[in-house]
Amino acid sequence: MAQGIRGKVLNERGEALPFASIYVRNLGEGIPTNLNGEFELRLKKGVYDVVAQYLGYATQVQTAVVLEDWVSLDFTLKEQVYALQEVTVKTNQEDPALTIMRKAISKAKFHRLQVQEYSMMVYLKGTGKLTNAPFFLKKELEKDGVKLNEAYTSESVSQITFRQPNTVEEKVISIRTSGDDNNISPAPYLASSFYNPKINEAISPLSPSAFAYYRFKYEGSFIENEVMVNKIRVTPRSKGERVFEGHIYIIENIWAIHSLDLTTSLLGFQIGIKQLYQPVAENVWMPSTHTYTFGGKIFGFAGEYQYLASTRDYKVTLNPDLILETKIIDEKVDEVPKDIIKLDKNLSSLEQMAQADKMTRKDFRKLVNTYEKEALKEREDVEVVSERKYSIDSLATKRSLSYWDSIRPVKLTEAEIKGYRRDDSIAVVEAAKKSEVDSVAKKSRRKFQPMEILTGGRYYFGNGRSAGFHSNMNRLSFNTVEGFKFGLAGFYRIEKSTKMADSVTNHVRSWNFRPEFRYGFSSQQPYSTLEIRRSITQGEKAHSFGLSGGKFIYQFNADNPISEQVNAFYSILLRQNYMKLYEQDFVKGYFYQRFNDALTYRVSVTYAKRTSLENNSDFSWYRRPERAYTPNQPENIEADDNAFQNHRALIWQNSMEWRPGLKYSIRNGRKRPIYSSAPLVNLQYIKAIPGFLNDPMASDFDLVEAGIEHFFNFGVSGKMDFNLKAGSFLNNNRVYFMDFKHFGGNRTIFANMGVASNYRFLDYYQYSTQTEYVSAIVHYQFRKFLLTQLPMLRFSGVRENIFFNYLKTKNSPNYWEVGYSLDNLFRIFRLEMGAGFENGNYQRSGVRFGIASFINISFDD
Repeated sequence: MAQGIRGKVLNERGEALPFASIYVRNLGEGIPTNLNGEFELRLKKGVYDVVAQYLGYATQVQTAVVLEDWVSLDFTLKEQVYALQEVTVKTNQEDPALTIMRKAISKAKFHRLQVQEYSMMVYLKGTGKLTNAPFFLKKELEKDGVKLNEAYTSESVSQITFRQPNTVEEKVISIRTSGDDNNISPAPYLASSFYNPKINEAISPLSPSAFAYYRFKYEGSFIENEVMVNKIRVTPRSKGERVFEGHIYIIENIWAIHSLDLTTSLLGFQIGIKQLYQPVAENVWMPSTHTYTFGGKIFGFAGEYQYLASTRDYKVTLNPDLILETKIIDEKVDEVPKDIIKLDKNLSSLEQMAQADKMTRKDFRKLVNTYEKEALKEREDVEVVSERKYSIDSLATKRSLSYWDSIRPVKLTEAEIKGYRRDDSIAVVEAAKKSEVDSVAKKSRRKFQPMEILTGGRYYFGNGRSAGFHSNMNRLSFNTVEGFKFGLAGFYRIEKSTKMADSVTNHVRSWNFRPEFRYGFSSQQPYSTLEIRRSITQGEKAHSFGLSGGKFIYQFNADNPISEQVNAFYSILLRQNYMKLYEQDFVKGYFYQRFNDALTYRVSVTYAKRTSLENNSDFSWYRRPERAYTPNQPENIEADDNAFQNHRALIWQNSMEWRPGLKYSIRNGRKRPIYSSAPLVNLQYIKAIPGFLNDPMASDFDLVEAGIEHFFNFGVSGKMDFNLKAGSFLNNNRVYFMDFKHFGGNRTIFANMGVASNYRFLDYYQYSTQTEYVSAIVHYQFRKFLLTQLPMLRFSGVRENIFFNYLKTKNSPNYWEVGYSLDNLFRIFRLEMGAGFENGNYQRSGVRFGIASFINISFDD
């Protein structure tokens, strides 16, 4: 027979207090109430001290004697009465919150490091509902079983273990989701600590730089369980995204978090966070209940979602180096004792930590920083910044309803129960459909779909063999050389994969065959290529070699600065042909070696016959006589007619990519590089070898180039992306135009994907060079600039950017362009405006439309 405690938590007006904390002192176990303030907790027979807590209300304790049945235990909480410190009135007397927060900030890293390892059981419930949708989609959503303002709930129970410095292991014991097999993980939410400088890119009120982002106000204190708790109002100096607003409660003397109630926003979505802490060891407080709320609108959809987490069975191992509780002296307001221990750089941090019974806040923070750096240096895998292990119990999705009724610490609301009944019935129907589809699939292989010739598709034949089509929609286009054209690209792949001894790393060997064909109806010229590649991958190491050849048509700039579709749009509608092409009959051998994730080397040798091409089509819907198509030979300040002659070339190309200081994360034993953690250094050497061809017109040049790409984050204030390159032709005896150094220009209204990848207003080929050059593309994103001075725009997720780009070759003027852009418009678009100048003289200006900078899309096959 089940027994325990159940009841409600109300305020004095009889209103339910949702997500209040119910904490059983005897067990060190806490649960939250549900949305209606109700709770239900199964307990063994015994006597228990039960604590009810809610932010802003005085804590209440009741004793419950649990025998053979449920004990009714209702709480009525009174609003917290705060005592104000007596402050002697002086000129320019500072708010007590400032010294409280200075001391709390100085202790933040200490509190984060003082627990060496802990484990806990976590119950997580997520409840969401769609509150609005575009009118033309509502009926379709209802057909799929999605109704407005109805609850959709997911639950999980997990065991989470954390070890310093950043290792999290999670084992999911049970999962129950709304008629779906998807699982939810509480680890990303529970592993984030407000003692860190940032929480998901938002500045913590306990960050060392917090005073630059927040104003703090003391709103009183209260005594609870023999500790004094200070209530501090947190107000952003500039409201908007990635800063918090609300209250944080700090425990006097130990300067640890007691609880917090904060809100922030990200990309226009409002996020609320509540945490209640409980003591798990002497002077060690950790969260017992978490509440996260999300809400916002996008493209006519609106919704609300809540994550509710409760923890129990804390097992804590303290860091033996950080046992001593140091008294913090705020040198700005406190009297500094003469016998205070001062930071000594000649002594080890560990030795000083053991003697630091009192220190100034600045010295203490420096000491803890030094201790952390020394501890990290002693680690073997210093490049690993985080490690995650995730596993799911084999019975996690098969638990019965009676199991959930026995384990669930948060009583379901009527709306959640109704949602489960609805979705379970839908799940039965969907499972039957899926079973039917699977049985059909087993009987017959996937059939050929004619439309997949255009959209792309893959077909498997067993034993690692597969074939299919790349997406060929983008190969249907128009240009003035070929007229209307179409293209087809496909592949055939043979792959073998074996697990290595560590059971994580795969050893993958593959053969890849990639044919491609294109045909222009005006030129009446077919082109085709075939590439054969052998690849071997073992963990972060990999190498491949291959051979390709055929007769094909290419842009002079091999980086394809204008897409076929954009060029076709401008040609057909506006009679502007920016794409310039040449023909190449070639054979190419190449080798690629990835030594590790930070270092890659590429080498290739290409023999080619290059042929110039002429326009063969004058088609356009734009028929005004003042505009005519330009020749297929690009205009350039250095190139003469000889640069476009038919010729032969033997090109040896070498390049190296290096990411110094690359960091890694590990998930389930698999090491993953964090590419954004290190700059990308590019080194390149290209040589055209004329001697082997015995041809006086063969290409003959040497080109060296170095470049670096990276970014700098300036807190939440801004981010600067940059792309710098410099190079020189050491020898330019015979350089044909396709071997010139080309720069990423743009003369269309469509912006490129990367904010630091291309120029905005530069002509595609005007300043291409066979001499020395320097190129710089710099982009800076502000949190608050001009329009975003308005909090409404900052909360919407809009960003303001400026960009400055520069180019100089031996023969070109000083070309530079400057511009301004609005980013994340409607959460997806980017609008750029700017102008280009030559030696300070205005050249051209324009507007560019693109995809928001935080969205990464790859169009590669």
